[in-house]
Amino acid sequence: MIQNIPLSYYLVISTLMFFIGIYGFLTRRNLITMLMSVELILNSVNINFVAFNRYLYPQQLEGHFFMLIVIAVAAAEAAVAIAIIINIYRNFKSIDVENVDEMKY
Repeated sequence: MIQNIPLSYYLVISTLMFFIGIYGFLTRRNLITMLMSVELILNSVNINFVAFNRYLYPQQLEGHFFMLIVIAVAAAEAAVAIAIIINIYRNFKSIDVENVDEMKY
């Protein structure tokens, strides 16, 4: 017999993922790890969309459609960010955030 998982479990996991992503974004200096932290934040939002859709409107798929839109935006954002990171690495031979401010001048 399959038991329903309470909504609070999804919210706890999503909150943990969100704050781990925020912590990773604010404390890391490497652009790749910062990008991974942003992806973790977006995935926590996706968990919320699907969980609330399941518990509030179990017969409808709006949460799933929002999740697909967020995944598409995240994929486009990751592609652009990786292209920028590659160009930064070609110019500065480093992907450290502190070296990126040299690009202003």
